[in-house]
Amino acid sequence: MHSHSDKYKCSECEKCFRRKRDLPRHRQIHSGEKPFRCSICGKRFAMAGQLTEHSRIHSGEKPYKCHLCDMPFNRSSNLTIHLRIHTGDKPYKCSVCDKGFTSSSHLRRHERCIHSNVRPYSCSYCGKQFATVTDMKRHVPVHTGAKSFSCRHCSEEFISGVVPLRHLRHVPPQTVWRLWLIVYRTELKVSLCA
Repeated sequence: MHSHSDKYKCSECEKCFRRKRDLPRHRQIHSGEKPFRCSICGKRFAMAGQLTEHSRIHSGEKPYKCHLCDMPFNRSSNLTIHLRIHTGDKPYKCSVCDKGFTSSSHLRRHERCIHSNVRPYSCSYCGKQFATVTDMKRHVPVHTGAKSFSCRHCSEEFISGVVPLRHLRHVPPQTVWRLWLIVYRTELKVSLCA
């Protein structure tokens, strides 16, 4: 433990703390000790705050709300990233093509999908390699025939999240616009790697 200008510094990562009692809690991250356990699923955490954040998955609690569109979030960091959609701020830049991203995880996914041949996820049925776990999960129903997407209007089921256009002919005109938004959003999510 080092004291540096009224701060306590972690010898592992050099993060500083104002209060002495915060340093031992922080060091649990490095030691691998996880004394905080979720009573619902059993997952363990190094810090109480991590458990509190995790418990919101089970409770559905979303205490952080966007002041511009009222969209709720379970983590303050997710709200911070979301606010960049409204401001247009994209602070994470690709070093290869200079494309900007709202979060570091989106940048890493872009680098893996576009600028690298790394395909760490493989289909257990055919061995095909994928850059993201989402792409792999989207592929698996080709083998299993599982239809995990259903039309919100008529409950017809589909292998893909993109509702086939021929299906839209059977949907009343007032719901076509809503279905089109669902299709567009799905395609937008799929194209985030581009």
